[in-house]
Amino acid sequence: MNQDQLKALVGKAALDYVTEGSVVGVGTGSTVDCFIDALATLAKPIAGAVSSSERSSARLRALGIAVLDSNQLQSVPVYIDGADEIDHAGHMIKGGGAALTREKIVADIARRFICIADESKLVRTLGRFALPVEVIPMATAQVARAFAALGGKAVLREGMLSDNGCKILDVHGLTIADPAAMEREINQWPGVVTVGIFARNKASVCLLGTPAGVKTLTF
Repeated sequence: MNQDQLKALVGKAALDYVTEGSVVGVGTGSTVDCFIDALATLAKPIAGAVSSSERSSARLRALGIAVLDSNQLQSVPVYIDGADEIDHAGHMIKGGGAALTREKIVADIARRFICIADESKLVRTLGRFALPVEVIPMATAQVARAFAALGGKAVLREGMLSDNGCKILDVHGLTIADPAAMEREINQWPGVVTVGIFARNKASVCLLGTPAGVKTLTF
């Protein structure tokens, strides 16, 4: 199977974690697009979705699925999203689609985070994928210098603003041996809106697409 087929496979498998009549947290990205398309095929309807991006919201509405305001919800049973990288403890790098801040917000109100990914995203140590960081525009140079002090090279994602109107830096050359500690540290830097390390909001389950089928990892 090619990568697109693996994405479709895990997108459909994620339906097993969706409860009839519930509100589902929905992430962003090409793998999540497959999940949204699968969600529209459910015979038993859900109450709606809370979405992490304008892109996903538009796709959900186009398929007749109501998009709800996260401020109206105290919690949702599951949040289903992809990852740019995931390690064997469920820590992730996310933000390739520039939706990392809203993804963390939705993940934080979810009781379980179900990560859907193809097997190429599973790594021993996070950092091979450039780390996305959402930054207030006036702080981009300052934050880039802070990463340089850690041995990372921060590159501004040209022509890209998040749904929140902020800039995205992609940081290359990091080896993230302690994701939770690095997440706490970077989130304290002035000007950082969110760093794309998901350790506090790590995955509960990863549905990993492989040529042999879906492999379920539980953390």
